[in-house]
Amino acid sequence: MSLHTLSLADLQQLLQKKEISSLELTQHFLQRIERHQNTLNAFITPTPERAIAQAREADARRAKNDSNPLLGLPIAHKDIFCIKGVRTTCGSRILSDFIAPYSSTVTQKLDDAGTVHLGKTNMDEFAMGSSNETSYFGPSRNPWDIQCVPGGSSGGSAAAVAGRLAPIATGTDTGGSIRQPAAFCGLTGLKPTYGRISRWGMIAYASSLDQAGLMGQSAQDIALMLAALCGHDPKDSTSAPEPVPDYLSQCRMPLKKDLRIGLPTAYFDDKLNPAIKRLIEAAKKTLSELGAEFVEIELPHIEMAVPAYYIIAPAECSANLSRYDGVRFGYRCEDPKDLTDLYTRTRQEGFGAEVKRRILVGTYALSAGYYDAYYRKAQQVRQLIKQDFLQAFDTVDCILAPSTPSKAFRLGEKSNDPVTMYLSDIYTIAVNLAGLPALSLPIGFEEGMPHGMQLIGNTFTEGRLLQIAHAYQGQTSWHAQMPADFAE
Repeated sequence: MSLHTLSLADLQQLLQKKEISSLELTQHFLQRIERHQNTLNAFITPTPERAIAQAREADARRAKNDSNPLLGLPIAHKDIFCIKGVRTTCGSRILSDFIAPYSSTVTQKLDDAGTVHLGKTNMDEFAMGSSNETSYFGPSRNPWDIQCVPGGSSGGSAAAVAGRLAPIATGTDTGGSIRQPAAFCGLTGLKPTYGRISRWGMIAYASSLDQAGLMGQSAQDIALMLAALCGHDPKDSTSAPEPVPDYLSQCRMPLKKDLRIGLPTAYFDDKLNPAIKRLIEAAKKTLSELGAEFVEIELPHIEMAVPAYYIIAPAECSANLSRYDGVRFGYRCEDPKDLTDLYTRTRQEGFGAEVKRRILVGTYALSAGYYDAYYRKAQQVRQLIKQDFLQAFDTVDCILAPSTPSKAFRLGEKSNDPVTMYLSDIYTIAVNLAGLPALSLPIGFEEGMPHGMQLIGNTFTEGRLLQIAHAYQGQTSWHAQMPADFAE
């Protein structure tokens, strides 16, 4: 039995039946990380010693009849979550030697549940990118074709799960950074409602947009772990005081007979990639057989999502990244002449090109004389986009859309064209502006590379999205496909 070919739910059953130990399971995945890391560059900081210690503790807890459902399950964390005593780089030179003095709420909750932390995964620098190519530690590679990107910014987590170096991984989604890499790597990826999961200890890019989530093989695997991450956190003022449902039970419920799914006309026009359109039509047929009804809907302001996002997100990043100045922590330039030289050279040497680009754009948009013309106007557009979605949910239960405009592209293909790179998130960005939950799931292949579609829900309807995805995955096997080179 090859443990890495099993789903998280299967591994949980083996652990609960004591057919394997957490130590055996952890050692298996650590060996796979060691074997494939040089090829995929999925991890920035593997943590084998910590993982072994946690696995042994999980086995000891199980021997004392601890019944926590996540006890002993391995997970990888995007290197944007602080973990006390572990290097946390955010994919940047400026934090390349930073050892976090505290743990994020997300990682602490999972530690308390008894999960085993395999390591910190690679990512676009400060989560700014759509390909994982802006990482100071080099790009991760897509297990389906190592000459292609895994997507970004959570590309390392996607590569790790798709290559079966970890059964599940955390990610963050500011404009599509869970759903896009999930689609590129043939995974299921959930971006929850803004505020559903605490952002405390998650290094900020754009505070009103960032949201933690998960990438795994299936909707059921995500449902198994999601509740442990959710809930109100008094440390995070944006954390929602909403009750946490039993996502696993919701996921397994049969679909209601009058399920209505909206199809935005703006996404399903003649600009849609023919291969993606064909695969979505097949997916719609499967969902129709399960009882779903499809109706066209209008989202009148959706075409303004990309320009609004690329004003709001850089503006927030320019404020959030001002703390990296070489004074308190992180990288510091050598022999500064004075304080101005310290600030200037530290940031010049510590930040990569894409981060500098977004800081400049954001600072300009917030500057005197331009704030009203750009930032305020973008926030007004944001409200219009949110209203469009809420009006649509008066008539439909969820919305179906493509996850990406294309299959995974080749490394270097878009590196010198920032605008083209930004358009990789054209189908995902509006969801973040509106603060809604969305889930990407695999629907097939184009020339050997996976494609995904996303389901978008009203606020706090993650359970419904998981339920629909689980029902679809019960009728298809796209989520169970593995890259041949990483199957053994």
